[in-house]
Amino acid sequence: MLRPTRVVAAGFATPWTYALVHDALSTPGVLPELDPIQTLYANLMGSVVVVWAVLRIVRPLVLHGLLDGVARVLFTAWQGYALAQGAPRFLWLFLGVEAVFGVLQLAPWCRRGTELREPLVR
Repeated sequence: MLRPTRVVAAGFATPWTYALVHDALSTPGVLPELDPIQTLYANLMGSVVVVWAVLRIVRPLVLHGLLDGVARVLFTAWQGYALAQGAPRFLWLFLGVEAVFGVLQLAPWCRRGTELREPLVR
């Protein structure tokens, strides 16, 4: 299933699309001017998320769901850290989406006594 966060991340995957996303999210003084390093990190994150999304669509495995949930916990933690350090407030929207999907993905793994209906890896 293609999730909204995957579609949003596609905008970060290339320098050209990231410039459009940056402009859309920017109001004067909220985001720094585009620079090559900021664009590089945005493109690295966007590319990894897009490739991961394609893997999840082409080869869905239970293990991928677990790892995706763990990645969402990490993304949520780093977004929270950035917010605590003064990041723009619109980041709360991204944090909220990551947290909700992370809880939904990890909930089955947290229930005691729940056995998986399929092996982690085939």
